[in-house]
Amino acid sequence: MLMPKRVKYRKPHSHPRIKGPAKRGVTLAFGEFGLKALEPKWVTARQIEATRVTISRHLKKGGKLWTRVFPDKAVTKHPAETRMGKGKGAPDHWAAVVRPGRVLFEVEGLTRAEAEKTLLNASYKLPIRTKFIAREHV
Repeated sequence: MLMPKRVKYRKPHSHPRIKGPAKRGVTLAFGEFGLKALEPKWVTARQIEATRVTISRHLKKGGKLWTRVFPDKAVTKHPAETRMGKGKGAPDHWAAVVRPGRVLFEVEGLTRAEAEKTLLNASYKLPIRTKFIAREHV
């Protein structure tokens, strides 16, 4: 599972504004095809890992995969059946803050049809709407 080795603060402020489009990571940088986010949301480390496993199963040994998001935000949670108050809960899991336009995954070494099918199957593991994108050859 993806998580940072060290963090400066164990419990970050819970809600950064996810308003507006992504400022960076909006174009294909490594592969031929990619999966682009269309909605703002926190994507957990487990969702990223499930998507990565799905894509790598389709790639077998032929293609290459790049994960362009990293869960660097700790999400805290109180234990079940705990009364209100008593401060902030303990860190529970890690999430990546994803804004619309962010490229989440990139692949190469597949035909366009294979890549489209692979990334469509992978998108079912994510809690957001996504779009298949391809590099334009000039």
